[in-house]
Amino acid sequence: MKKVLLGLGLVISGSLMAQKPASDASHFSLEGLINYNANDGMNWTAPSLRMRYFVNDNIAARVQFGFGDGSPTPSKESYTYYENMDGTGASGTVDIKRGSWNSQIGAEYHLTGNDKMSPYFFGGVLFGKGSYEENWANAGQDLNGDYIYDATIKTAGITAGSSSFGWTLGAGLDYYVAENLYVGLEMGLQASSVKYTDVTTDITFADNTAMKFVDGPSKLGFTSLGAAHGSIRIGWRF
Repeated sequence: MKKVLLGLGLVISGSLMAQKPASDASHFSLEGLINYNANDGMNWTAPSLRMRYFVNDNIAARVQFGFGDGSPTPSKESYTYYENMDGTGASGTVDIKRGSWNSQIGAEYHLTGNDKMSPYFFGGVLFGKGSYEENWANAGQDLNGDYIYDATIKTAGITAGSSSFGWTLGAGLDYYVAENLYVGLEMGLQASSVKYTDVTTDITFADNTAMKFVDGPSKLGFTSLGAAHGSIRIGWRF
């Protein structure tokens, strides 16, 4: 119990002594973010990393990078399908791969605040890319779209992709809990446009004949305006 109280006392003492550094002493900060958005309800998305460069005490440039789009679906899946319902006989496989990344560049304007807290406004542009790939071996789909074992298909592949672009505006704050260590919150609005590429299917049959299908139109896009987003942050100023 004494150790717990001592540790708590050290944390409180460090927080009381913490001060936000001046830009001439610490130009950079590196932080991790846990993000959420309210585009389709409240959804937590993949964590991101952000680097900031403080030009002076009021102005900072920032670059942010993250993987994933917030979807709970896995990045890789592998399935095996059998000739017989009881799991015997010849087999076929389906492998699925998904990938996406997102980035942001922008700037912040920090208000005066106080010795420990630095509130700011920010703006930035967003961009990213996504990919989707399926690889089949002795597998196909039935009339319901379910995967099944299919000896007539030797191999097949499906590829698709997407790209996104948008902007974001909002406000946040840094609160220093120890020397150069801060936690923070950020809230804002963003608008984004997503464009999907063609879905291309290549099939090689058991007799080695081949076919290729391209599902268009070549680009299909939508724009989301005014989606609320935010993040919980912890970072180091140096």
